[in-house]
Amino acid sequence: MKNKKEITKTVLKGILLAGGITVASTSPYFVSRVLPKIIKYARYREKRKEIEKKKFYNAFYKLKQQGLIKMDHHGKQIHISLTKEGQKRAGKYKIDGLKIKKPLRWDKKWRILIFDINEKSKIKREALRGKLKDLGLYQLQKSVWVCPYDFFKEIDLLRRFFGMKDDEMKIITASAIENDEKIRTFFNLNK
Repeated sequence: MKNKKEITKTVLKGILLAGGITVASTSPYFVSRVLPKIIKYARYREKRKEIEKKKFYNAFYKLKQQGLIKMDHHGKQIHISLTKEGQKRAGKYKIDGLKIKKPLRWDKKWRILIFDINEKSKIKREALRGKLKDLGLYQLQKSVWVCPYDFFKEIDLLRRFFGMKDDEMKIITASAIENDEKIRTFFNLNK
């Protein structure tokens, strides 16, 4: 049985990935119609029966009270979507499970991430560094990180989550890094 926090997390992730849901507000099957859509988008297909309908229904209204989702009536339909605060919370859940896929063969290219975040946003900068470390990137310098694998999608997601501008973060693809022995050892890329 899922606890309330897990149900809330599932609802937020599902609405984020689905982009919103519309159901007939007069339908007595509100929960049974919304539940499969949320679960499908949140990749909990195999656990549908674990979530009790009443807890799921209550999670929607609690999220609405907290200002994380909004429910707009359009005739006989309700459109459910995330507020800005709900998007932030759902985005957090999305980056929590973020991983860079390691291909079978390395393409012999380095992906170098550089960023320049001003002192006013020190907390954001340190949170980004922590997430880059969690992702397994190698820290070459304070704001220069290296990875041998394609990470454009993952970094783009982080860029959007942290609300960074294009001029604050750049990705460089390079065929060589001078004296890269330590980096190769870090990633187990022996010559």
